[in-house]
Amino acid sequence: MCLMAFAWQVGKYPLTLLGNRDEFYARPTREAVFWVEEGLPDLLAGKDLEAGGTWLGVTRGRRFAALTNIRAPGASTAPRSRGQLALDYLCSTMSPDDYLEQLAADAGEYGGFNLIVGDEQQLWIFNSHDKQARQLAPGVYGLSNGNLESGWPKQQRLRDGLQKNPDRDSATLLELLADSRVYPDAELPSTGIRLELERALSAAFITGDQYGTRASTFLRLGQSGGFTFVERRYGPMGVMTGESSWQLD
Repeated sequence: MCLMAFAWQVGKYPLTLLGNRDEFYARPTREAVFWVEEGLPDLLAGKDLEAGGTWLGVTRGRRFAALTNIRAPGASTAPRSRGQLALDYLCSTMSPDDYLEQLAADAGEYGGFNLIVGDEQQLWIFNSHDKQARQLAPGVYGLSNGNLESGWPKQQRLRDGLQKNPDRDSATLLELLADSRVYPDAELPSTGIRLELERALSAAFITGDQYGTRASTFLRLGQSGGFTFVERRYGPMGVMTGESSWQLD
């Protein structure tokens, strides 16, 4: 994923998470489904068909994981795919903190990443640049391709929109992810890419003919069990290609 905001232990629900996955349209991807074919019938997630991992998923046991890349132009290709990080947690029975403690030793084998892992009781984040696992207190957070709460305009705007009322319905909250505004140069982060590209990537919802927002996802853990998961999918130039939703009690 490239942008997310999440409300943890705020409002009526344990977790409400919104996220956009930005990617090249040529990269083969499977829409979110339960992974029955892989022998993982309790896992609901999209699948990167090139490397086999996922960027966001949840299990029937209410374990969840989400991943963003850390923008690092010019970095050498890492030997392992970041999508495996979220998948490995979702397929394990380890606590979030134990999983991240184990991960720390191997974090350098992946490109830069932020990994969110949690369950009904706790939520943790791991940043591969500082190699520190941090348990998150109740609150509303924004995350993109930098550090948690790094101040990028689209990140702040999405977080603020969720914070106004994190209990709103999925359709209303998903509209926050459809914001295609491009921010003024003075407000843009400096991540080492050319200014023209920095501008294009400043939008929460990115449109293009080769690269853009391919999926917008809503995940909410229920008050007394289960979860709601909604995925909207897009093709080149932001044309919507489908929507799927699940409500598990």
